[in-house]
Amino acid sequence: MKNIKPYPTEDELPSVKTLNEIDFSATYSYADYMRFEFEERLEIIKGYIFEMSPAPSRIHQKISGRIFNPIYNALNGYQCEVYSAPFDVRLAKKSQDDREVFTVVQPDIVVVCDQTKLDKRGCIGAPDIVIEILSPGNNKKELINKYEVYEEAGVKEYWIVSPTHKTFFRYILDDNGKFQPTKLLTEGEEVTTKIIPGLKLVLDEVFKD
Repeated sequence: MKNIKPYPTEDELPSVKTLNEIDFSATYSYADYMRFEFEERLEIIKGYIFEMSPAPSRIHQKISGRIFNPIYNALNGYQCEVYSAPFDVRLAKKSQDDREVFTVVQPDIVVVCDQTKLDKRGCIGAPDIVIEILSPGNNKKELINKYEVYEEAGVKEYWIVSPTHKTFFRYILDDNGKFQPTKLLTEGEEVTTKIIPGLKLVLDEVFKD
């Protein structure tokens, strides 16, 4: 009788040691992502690989901190938790099996209120708030795909912050599971959200030179 070799387990699959081994036209799962051993940061959106910027700029990091800290302070006493990149968010559709998860992203900041979604590897499922701080490395395809996967996953609020233009834009998920745009905000205005009742994000302070 002919011996049939079983499909290899995740532990048996070879590691990927350099970015040159990645086929950007192929599709990848979170199981593949876990085999990447190179230093370059990648995200997988709908199975396709997107390279992240080598390192955020100083302005990017400064703005990230000015958003993260008020959120962290406002969450004192609440069950919600806030995390900043690098922090893996796996957006599963049909199964949470690593080989069936085809979107894993590293938003700049996330707020997660459902503790069951948190594990030692990050978050599995939709955070309540996702915050992306734009950089010159972002491309339109990436932003469109992220909008779609965040909406499909049920992210309640998606915040987009532009350091270049000093603007803040927010999508809020409606009762039909669709993102609704809100007013574009800039310096001189404040951000509040029902998800974090005590938060008042002052954009003058966020974008201060």
